[in-house]
Amino acid sequence: MKRQEILNSLQEKFSDDIIDVFDKYEKRVFIEIKKTALIPVANYIFKDLKARFNIATGTDLRYHMEILYHFTVEDLNLMISLRVKLPKDQLLEIDSLTSSFRGSDWIEREMHEMLGINFIGHPNLKRLLLSDDWPEDVHPLRCDYKEWDKKA
Repeated sequence: MKRQEILNSLQEKFSDDIIDVFDKYEKRVFIEIKKTALIPVANYIFKDLKARFNIATGTDLRYHMEILYHFTVEDLNLMISLRVKLPKDQLLEIDSLTSSFRGSDWIEREMHEMLGINFIGHPNLKRLLLSDDWPEDVHPLRCDYKEWDKKA
């Protein structure tokens, strides 16, 4: 499948779920989707388009958390990044991709721990980076983070 065929297939199959497409340049495209569409869109990219899941990144922005799920279509050297925005005035939760591909396990745990995003259906959201005595409701990569340890 060629680059434009891939983008057309995504836009046709998920037209109701795609919020915006930012076709940055030949090797990179960002597709913003509704959070409810994450599993079917990611599965389509991973299983049907045979793309490799690279990583996901989470960022605390002013009014929302943003998660980018990065996939590479190796034959075309094309990176497709799915963008999902989670408004901060709502529950910070989204479906876990671990049931689709285990490669999302640790990065979801990291985002849960560092940003406070709950990944629904994740089999094991236990600590990955922070010490056991770190408070549950303190997330060091959030904009509103305040030092909690008076000894530090």
